Amino acid sequence: MEKKTDIVMSGIRPTGFLHLGNYFGAVRNYVRMQDAYTCYFMVADLHALTTLNETRELRTHVRRVMAENIACGLDPDKVAFYCQSHVPETAELYLFFNMIAYKGELEKTPTFKDKVRLQPNNVNMGLLTYPVLQAADILLHRATLVPVGKDQEQHLEIARDYAQRFNQRYGRDVFPEPYAFNFGEALAKVPSLDGAGKMSKSENQMATLYLADSDDAIRKKISKAKTDSGGEPGAPMPDSVANLFQLLRLVAPEDMIAKFAADYEAGTIRYGDMKKELAEGMVRFIAPIRERATDIQNDDVYLRRVMEQGAAKARASAKVTIELAKDAIGLNYI
Repeated sequence: MEKKTDIVMSGIRPTGFLHLGNYFGAVRNYVRMQDAYTCYFMVADLHALTTLNETRELRTHVRRVMAENIACGLDPDKVAFYCQSHVPETAELYLFFNMIAYKGELEKTPTFKDKVRLQPNNVNMGLLTYPVLQAADILLHRATLVPVGKDQEQHLEIARDYAQRFNQRYGRDVFPEPYAFNFGEALAKVPSLDGAGKMSKSENQMATLYLADSDDAIRKKISKAKTDSGGEPGAPMPDSVANLFQLLRLVAPEDMIAKFAADYEAGTIRYGDMKKELAEGMVRFIAPIRERATDIQNDDVYLRRVMEQGAAKARASAKVTIELAKDAIGLNYI
């Protein structure tokens, strides 16, 4: 299959465990994109340094997130799957973009304000310039398509601003403008089991299904999922029940979903039975990913090869971009 000319780039922080929302909201689309586009997928270990006070476990986190993505179907032979810190050109472009970034605009970004609120004693410059580094990650490969959620759209707008500023200041069209991309579909929203928002890497772990959860943990979490006292015919469906149906649609056959929907409408639904079917569906879905990820994580030789291969692909792209940028700036004295 001949790949399209657009370049796709995305990154994931190696903090916390991947969960069901990560899979259906991002990784599933990555797997589809890898056959249609030239893709650069990055483990953002440098970004993690902005919030991690203890980094001794960072190696384990990086290996786990790489293993889980591969277990979900990401193929390191089809994409550049690499660690951010293994591509030093990232830091060089980050420096160039800091010269066209402005303190006032960075202080106004919602993510910076949130981090200041969450860690008031560690408001480092990495937090302030997080969008600058993120722009460098994307534009280092001159990517035009970036799979992002709503919470990252402002950062992507900043990346477009830096592409425009750089090109205008130095009079060269070095960087294209990147745009949000979700393979032509709306991203699946995966609700938490308590009905309060979406699943999270770090918050409310009993309401989140992780790709590393044991079968028993999955069953236990779903058994405790919030429901109502049991429906009367024609009553509006409460959010907690709608969430269970939304999760069931991810892993259950249509006839089973239809049966429970009909039972709800009739006021005869048995939530215990519905939860058991949901739990077994989730076990069937998550267990193979968990087991394969564990095998990959334990294979040092394979993971080292993946990292080295990914870094080589990413650096080949990055070196071309850096040369174009330096030439545009005038940093070509030799």
